[in-house]
This record gives sequence, C-alpha cells and structure tokens, in this order.
Amino acid sequence: MTYLIFISISLSGALLYLLSSSSANTEGFSNNYYGLLGLTGVLASGLAGLVGYQLWRLRNKLKNKIFGARLALRLVLFFTLIAVLPGVLIYAVSVQFLDKSIESWFDVRVEKALEGGLNLGKSSLDNSLKELSKKAQFTASFLAEKSAGQYQHALENLVDEEVAQEAALFSVDGKLIASSIDDNAQLPDKPDNELMRLTLAKGKYAVIDTLPNKGLTLLALVMVNSKMPTGGRYVLQFTQPVPKQIETDAETVQTVYRDYQELTLSRVGLKRLYAITLTLSLLVVLLTAVSAAFFLSDGFGSSLEALAEGTRAVAQGDFTEQYPIRSSDELGALTGLFNQMTRQLLEAKQTSEQQQRIVESAKVHLESVLTHLSSGVLALDHELRLRSVNTSAAQILAAPLQEMQRLSLTQIADKYSLLRSFCLTITEAFGATESGEWQRQIERLSKNGTQILLMRGTRLPQGGEAGYVVVFDDISHLLQAERQAAWGEVARRLAHEIKNPLTPIQLSAERLQHKLSDKLDEADAQLLRRATRTIVSQVGAMKNMVSDFANYARGPALKLSHLDMHKLIKEVLGLYEANAILLVLKLDAAPSEVNGDATRLRQVIHNLLQNAQDALQGVIQPKITLHTEMQNGEIHLWVEDNGPGFPESVLSRPFEPYMTTKAKGTGLGLAIVKKIVEEHGGRIAIENIISGGARVSIVLPLVEEA
Repeated sequence: MTYLIFISISLSGALLYLLSSSSANTEGFSNNYYGLLGLTGVLASGLAGLVGYQLWRLRNKLKNKIFGARLALRLVLFFTLIAVLPGVLIYAVSVQFLDKSIESWFDVRVEKALEGGLNLGKSSLDNSLKELSKKAQFTASFLAEKSAGQYQHALENLVDEEVAQEAALFSVDGKLIASSIDDNAQLPDKPDNELMRLTLAKGKYAVIDTLPNKGLTLLALVMVNSKMPTGGRYVLQFTQPVPKQIETDAETVQTVYRDYQELTLSRVGLKRLYAITLTLSLLVVLLTAVSAAFFLSDGFGSSLEALAEGTRAVAQGDFTEQYPIRSSDELGALTGLFNQMTRQLLEAKQTSEQQQRIVESAKVHLESVLTHLSSGVLALDHELRLRSVNTSAAQILAAPLQEMQRLSLTQIADKYSLLRSFCLTITEAFGATESGEWQRQIERLSKNGTQILLMRGTRLPQGGEAGYVVVFDDISHLLQAERQAAWGEVARRLAHEIKNPLTPIQLSAERLQHKLSDKLDEADAQLLRRATRTIVSQVGAMKNMVSDFANYARGPALKLSHLDMHKLIKEVLGLYEANAILLVLKLDAAPSEVNGDATRLRQVIHNLLQNAQDALQGVIQPKITLHTEMQNGEIHLWVEDNGPGFPESVLSRPFEPYMTTKAKGTGLGLAIVKKIVEEHGGRIAIENIISGGARVSIVLPLVEEA
C-alpha cells in the first residue's frame, strides 16, 4: 500500500508538471496535450479506486473493533475536510481568475509593446554597427599611410586602445596579412566570398551575422588602398561580438512576440482546455490528499495497536517482545521507548553478569601485578584483618601470610612471635595518625637474623569497603652497605692519622740507641737496646695494622655494567611511594644508559632521598623533586626539596666526613655519595634554592653510542 500511494503521488506530480509545461509550450500544447489529459483522467480514476479500497478496509477494521480504528476514522474525516474545503474554494477562484487572465493577455497595448521592443533592439544593433563601420573606415585611412611591415603593430595598438575587440587585414584573395591576436590564439574568421565581393564592389560593407563559437557578431569590412609605392589593396575586417545579455534579450522578445501571435489565434479553445486541465488537476490533488489521509491514519492506528499489544505483554511479565516502529512521530518514538525499556530490563541481568566478569578479570590482573612486585603489600579491612597479601610480602617476612587471611593483626602477632613487632607497629601507626598515611623504619628478628624494614601505610578513601594498605621493603642490605662505607671512611681516616707519627717514632728510638749506647754502662746499654727493639717491632706491627685499615677503606671493587638510570631511579622511588611527602618525577625522554655499579648507584639515590626526607621534618607541605636532563653526553640528576636548605657551615665543607646537622647523623652520607660518584667518573655539587630549599646535582657520563 505504501509503494502504491508513493507511485500515485509521483505520477500525479509528473503529469501535473507535464500539463503545466505543455500549456506554456505551443508545440507541446498541439502535439501532447490531449494525451496528457487522457493520462491524467486515468490516474484520477485509479486514485478514486484506491480511495474506495482504503475506505473498505477502514470499514472492516471498525466492524472487527480493532484498536485504533475509530481514531483513524476521525483523522481521515479531519484530513479530508481540511483538503476538500480549501481545494473547492481555490478552484472557484482559479476558474474566474483564469478566464479574466486569458482575456487580459490579448491587448492591443501588449502587441504594440512587443513590436516596440523588437524595433528598439534592432535600432540598438544598427547604431552599434554604424559606429563599428566608422571606426573601420578611420582605421583603413590610417593603415593606407603605413608600410606592410607596420600593419601588425598598428592593429595591436588599435585593439589595446579599445578601438575594436578584434581586427584583421586580408589580401583581396583572402590571405591573412595581419591581426590583433598573438600566435597562440585562434585565427580570425576569414570573410566568405560573397562578403569579399560586396566589399570590393562597394568599398565597405557592414552586417550583423552569427559566427561559429561567437554567437551574434557585428562585422564591418573596409577596403584599404595603400599609398606606399610597394603597397597593394587589402580588406580590413572589424568584428565585435554582441553582448550576451543583449543577444538573449533580443531573442526573448522575438520569441514572445511569435508566441503571442500564435495564442491570439487559439483564445477560445485555450480557455476551455485550461478549465479542463484545472479540473483534472484539482481532482487528482484531492484524491491524492484523501488517499494520503487514509495512509497516515492507518499508520497512527498501527502504532497504537502495537503499543497496546506490548502493554498487555508487559502486564503478563513478558519482556522479550520487540514491536516494529511504523512511524517517525511521537507514537513511533513512544513505541521505540517501550522497546528500549524491555531491552534494558532484559539486558540488566546480562550487564550485571558482564560487570562481574570484568571485576573478576581486574582482580586477577591486580593480583598478578602484586605478585610480581618486589615490595611487600598487605591489604587490611577496616578492622585490621588481613584481606590479601602478595608473594613478596611472604618472602620478605619469611612467613606463610597466605594462610593468615581473615585473621586480625592481633591474632597474627599472638600466633607468630616473629611478626609481633611488625603487627604492633602497623596497629600503633594507624591509631596514632590522623592523615591516614605514615612511615616507619623498624628492626625485627627473623629466621635469618636481624632485619630492617621500611614500612608505609595508607588509609583507603571512604566509599565502598574502607580499609588500609601497607607497603614495606627490606632495606637491611642498603643500611649494611651504608655502614660498610662509613666504617671504610673511618678506617681510612684512622689509617691516615695513625700512619703519620709511626715513622718519626721509629727513627727517634733508633737515634736514641745510636747516640746513647756508647755513653751508658753495659746494663743500661742492654736495657736501651731491648727498649729500642720493642719500639721498632711494635711500630712495624702498627704499620701492618694501618695497611689493613687502608685496604678496608678502599671498599669493594666496582662491578660495572650498562644501566638505565631512569629505571634505577624508579626502582628506588618505589620504596617511597606510600610516603606522606609529595614526590615529583620529571625524567628526560632521551636514553639514560650509564656504565656503573647498580648497588652503589642505588645507594647514592637512597642517601639523597633520605637526606631530603629528614630535612623536611616539620614542613607543612613537604615535596621532593627529581628530574634529569641529557647534556653533552652526560646525564644531569637534580634532587630538590622545599625544606630549610643547607646551613652555611655545611656549604663551606659539604663533603667532608663528620660534617652533619642531624642530631644522630654520622656525617659520612654525602662523603660516601661523593666517593661513589667520583668512582664512576662523575661529579657532585650542592646549593640552596633562592625560593627555598636545597638542591643536590649529580653528573654522570653516558655510555657512548657505537
């Protein structure tokens, strides 16, 4: 039905267009008009049959009490009334208007006006032709005074001065002598034999002609009799195209005048046929409108019927049905919303299951990350019961933490004595802090001896299941390395301080023996020799001990390898992630590979971060910034804090051992850092930042590219 109505409307529009076009076209009016009238009548009969069929269908729906049929009937009546009443009114007015309009076409003044327009156009073209002919005569007189070699230049000057748009000079036998165009342009049209004959006979000739590719053109031909001794006879041709608008207007006026004369002969028949055309057109339009009214009403009723069926299905608990949307109006939108509601109810369970699978997948991923993390991680609930633990935590504590899940820290401490200090530290730290973040360093006994742990705790944000996270690392090896370096420095200084007076002591004892042995009696001389031998032997023993101290102070040999400094920095920062201090990391994107000892360089970064962290005690918003930059084959590392900065006493001797501002510091931290950096071929410097805080700068050479 939809396609039938669409085809009917398309045919109606096409036939009405053809009728209107034929009525305005005399040739089409005489050849095709009656055939178009017949096709329009057939179409009107078909539309009447279609309206009858739609009326019969609506009657059956009303008889069967189909939901929405009565609304469709009201809509049909309403649409039909809206279409018919204005159509009849417009038809009556149009008939009167058509009769008066046709009569007004045939007026003597109109005919006189058309004749005047034709005469005006001809006069305008004649005047332009006379003007062009005068210019051609003047130019011919001008060229008669010139030699043959000057014709081309003269014609080009005339065109440049806008005397003519195109000029050409031909011999009497039609050969082109000169023209106003260049070599690449199209050659001017040669005048035909008749024009050449007339020009030679009269001396000049002007005509309005239609030239190929130029349209209506003014053409002026003038004889040129050269006055030069070697001159001859030539024909000068001036052409000037008629402006397109003037040409179009002239043709339009001539066509209208011809059509007017034809319409005058068919006035009565024209009135009758126009009235028939108007009647058929109105009938086709009204029947199309009524058929469209049935179609639209049927669409409204179908949407209501589908919505009613869906409502009954939902009332019975069936959410699987989807009903077709048969219109794009509000009823169709309502049907779409109803289908959307049933889809959402059906997809709710599927979405819930999918979200559950996503959560499970995320949980597996998180567990995988925690398993491969080198730091130990504990997750606690709001009652400090162990919820989850990673593999590294169990390895660091050397305890089966996986078996302790769902146990509180108190229960774990009671059950495993080696974990008592660890659990008590966590319990006390979360109870004492208000910010929810803390950091502790504890020393505990383990199966392998004393173990030092760096611990950090964080309270999870409220929302969902509140809880706590504890991250810890075993830094025993770092502290041990620092102590060894400190002892090495002490040993070196002791060796230096002790070794200096030993040689003078030995020389003094030997000199005393040499000077006094001859002046003493045998008993005293024997005593002097024994005392001297004792002093010399003990000095030798002390020299051996000093050599052992010096060898210890030199430290272990470096184990050099290619290292990524950025990766090493990130590994060390992993120990400080849960710290309450804000850590800002700004790393250059360039490669940062150096040739160094990973253990010693890791100790350098850890010492600098620990010093910066100690300097920020009592600062309201503590912040540590690490950033790197590659310059001239070197990596520059800056460690900055916003603390009080270095005192002047430290800035004067920053790397001297035993220089410290800490209450419990040894003063060897920066000295050890400087020693390690210099062993790697680098350099170190410290300074205070103008805006506040301290900065430590380290420069290390990068690995040279092959």
